[in-house]
Order: sequence, then structure tokens, then C-alpha cells
Amino acid sequence: MACIDANGKLTRSGELILLAMMEPADVETAAQESGLPLFKVRSAVRELSKADLLAEVEGGFKVSSKGIEKLEDRKTND
Repeated sequence: MACIDANGKLTRSGELILLAMMEPADVETAAQESGLPLFKVRSAVRELSKADLLAEVEGGFKVSSKGIEKLEDRKTND
């Protein structure tokens, strides 16, 4: 599951996961909030973390400032 497409834009699944992690959340909570299967969220968290869009924090992960920029870019380009 790609969270970032070939053009560097956030996909819908990537957006859902980042939105679910605006506040610190573990992968189980993010799966529940996003409506995506847990195995896809785990994979996406690895991808989004590697791209510096998520930061590991106490209690799980949280959207980084770079992740917030990606969300804002998606909003203005849709």
C-alpha cells in the first residue's frame, strides 16, 4: 500500500492515517480511526515514518510538521 504516489503526493490512505495520528496514537488506534486494516496501517506507518511524515512519540506516532505540510498541500490541490 503506497501512501505517497510516484509524484510525491499523499494518497487517500496516507491522508487517512495521518489524520488518525494528529494526536499521538498507536497503530491499533489509527487502524480503528482510519477504517483501514491493521496490517496496512503497520506498513503505512513504516513508509510514512521513513518519509519523515510521522514521528515516533510516547504512546505511538504523531504527525510531524512535514506531515502537516503534506496534508495542507493535499487540501489546497484537491
